[in-house]
Amino acid sequence: MAMTSAQFQRYARHLTLPEFGVAAQEKLLSSSVLLIGAGGLGSPLALYLAAAGVGRIGIMDFDVVDVSNLQRQVIHRSQDVGTPKARSAKRGINDLNPDVQVDVYEEGITSSNALEIIAKYDVVIDGTDNFPTRYLVGDACVMLGKVNIYGSIYRFEGQATVFDGRKLADGSRAGPCYRCLYPEPPSPGEVPSCAEGGVLGVLPGIIAMVQATEAIKALTGIGKPLTGRLMRYDAMNMQFRELKIRRDKTCPVCGDHPTITKLIDYEQFCGLKRGEEGPTAVELDPAAYEKIRDAGTEHLLLDVREPFELGICQIEGNTNIPLGQVPARVGELAAWKDKLVVCQCKSGRRSLKALDVLQKNGFTKVVNLSGGILAWGEHTGDPAIGPY
Repeated sequence: MAMTSAQFQRYARHLTLPEFGVAAQEKLLSSSVLLIGAGGLGSPLALYLAAAGVGRIGIMDFDVVDVSNLQRQVIHRSQDVGTPKARSAKRGINDLNPDVQVDVYEEGITSSNALEIIAKYDVVIDGTDNFPTRYLVGDACVMLGKVNIYGSIYRFEGQATVFDGRKLADGSRAGPCYRCLYPEPPSPGEVPSCAEGGVLGVLPGIIAMVQATEAIKALTGIGKPLTGRLMRYDAMNMQFRELKIRRDKTCPVCGDHPTITKLIDYEQFCGLKRGEEGPTAVELDPAAYEKIRDAGTEHLLLDVREPFELGICQIEGNTNIPLGQVPARVGELAAWKDKLVVCQCKSGRRSLKALDVLQKNGFTKVVNLSGGILAWGEHTGDPAIGPY
């Protein structure tokens, strides 16, 4: 792709690098990257890749911007609250570099659309925060022979690596895959989300810069990639560590004799779909819960959000025990063991984990408020309850 005069000016600092130069810049301009997630990691990734001159960037995210995102998701602005993140990210990219083609996918990646979408891009960057999606992206990239640049963050720590799914001349893979690092997913609820555990606002920027650097290297062929090495970062102590990752020759996806050759049900694989022997999740929609409240039916509304979230909005009459404290404080709820307990959080995911804990401790009438307080606010029209 021949560069224009304007591009020579824009990318001048790249062009003066002897190790980079015009050849590498032209490769960037003709390359494509798919960003899965436009949140903490995806936001700085989108900005820096656009600034660097990646010719086409796909943004895939089904969520909308809310106020709590603005502490770390730097591509979004206050005026973007309520806007789909993928659309907001497109605006941010084109404000910075209008020459970049931006493909917007206002949807989540699934087993039915992953192969078709990922196949369109040279490099995939995983900026998601859940295990089903990480396994799905990892498997799809191996099956398509794509480079998957992985990063994750939590509280004050982050990590990044490159999973290279391309085949070598001898038929083996260029590097390990996500399953080589994590052969089995953790038990549901074992690893808290950022909403539950928090995250230092600048942390995603640091990990995203590592991912962006690796993407540029992969697209241009310069430098030594992070393939086979896991970089871990501790912000509290300002320490970087590097761990080796070896390709598992028996890996069911990238091994010498793969047994998984097509995408599977990743929700089920990660234990998020319960079998007949697992805990029973009884979902209570907001309309049904409203009838319970109107009838004055005795019940305990257990709000398992963090204390600061109650300051944003809450349902009157709740008892607050943050999810992480529920196992240790379950004894405080003994009087409700055979009475109706309604578990509630922001969107219905954390409360489902609390329901599991209570059922395992012998509570017999536990239900989950589907959609959480956000669905309740939408149903009742309460102006004090809105997205956050």
